[in-house]
Amino acid sequence: MQNSRHVSLLTSGQDQVLTIPHELALSGTEVLLRKEGHRLIIELIPSNSLLSLLTTLQDITDDFPDMDKGLLPLDDITF
Repeated sequence: MQNSRHVSLLTSGQDQVLTIPHELALSGTEVLLRKEGHRLIIELIPSNSLLSLLTTLQDITDDFPDMDKGLLPLDDITF
């Protein structure tokens, strides 16, 4: 298997801990972990950008109120 390393599993309380070697390190901070038969699959969960989140939202159809209505006009300031 390409890019494979023999590593040890350590025990921490009731959990097993796996140290990922530097050359196999993942770039994110969260992963999805699942077991398929005798294999343990670790998949990086990509961090979503604000733009990708905003594209999933529905358009706002409400009319926004005129927040300036009833306010005095701005003063013209000249230097």
